[in-house]
Amino acid sequence: MSVAVVSHNRADRLRKCLESLERAEGRERLQLIVVENGSRDGSAKVVEEFPDVQHIRLPKNFGLTKAMNLGWRAADAEYVLFLHEDTEVEAGAVALLADALDADATVAAVCPLLVDEAGNPAPQLGSLPPDGEWEPAEAGTEPVAVDYPRGAAVMARVFLIKAVRQIDERYGQFGGDADLAAQILRAGKKILLIPAARVRHFGDRPAEALVHADFLLGRAVFEGKYRGFVAGLRARLAAIFGPLVRLQLGEVRYTISGQKIDGTQA
Repeated sequence: MSVAVVSHNRADRLRKCLESLERAEGRERLQLIVVENGSRDGSAKVVEEFPDVQHIRLPKNFGLTKAMNLGWRAADAEYVLFLHEDTEVEAGAVALLADALDADATVAAVCPLLVDEAGNPAPQLGSLPPDGEWEPAEAGTEPVAVDYPRGAAVMARVFLIKAVRQIDERYGQFGGDADLAAQILRAGKKILLIPAARVRHFGDRPAEALVHADFLLGRAVFEGKYRGFVAGLRARLAAIFGPLVRLQLGEVRYTISGQKIDGTQA
């Protein structure tokens, strides 16, 4: 299996994530890839502490979507586990996820149960189109089909991503995981949550104007792609007038220009 960790300016979290992967069952069969998204906090030196980790270092923050595409393209295995750097993987989680894909060809992607530091289910399940809200999953015992698991920890079949060419890079920081989920469902395949596989997720990055604007623009891209031009236009206008009503003028500047996290326009 291949594991693609996307990291940006959280060196301490990245180190703990990689340490947890080094302790994973079957580590010798794992290809570990870090896509380091233009960090300036010494994250690159952290990766050097792990000599068996493949390092893709980007000159600036291109956002999660482009980093995910770089990650799966570097994968040698048929399955790729996407992880955010603010996760810590329990020892048997990766193997359990791969076993679930091995067992059922109708399943295109699987996810672990995200838990917090205390081991309680953490916010993980969203809705399509994405609204930025997350609900914890049920900590049951049996796998369950879900529509949209948070991209902090998702394992997918590489051939399915190849079938749609790539995760749509009109999304910047937000929307790529939602688009991947939508493409899987559109193909008539399933996404399973595997409760026995557990990953701790910290998710403590503070919100910024550009980050929230990127989310609003990503939602407009999703609406236009899956619900048509008019729905996309409405979402784009909402992305402008919503922050304007709240007097979030920094967000308005980004949403009017369509500026994504990497500085390009959506």
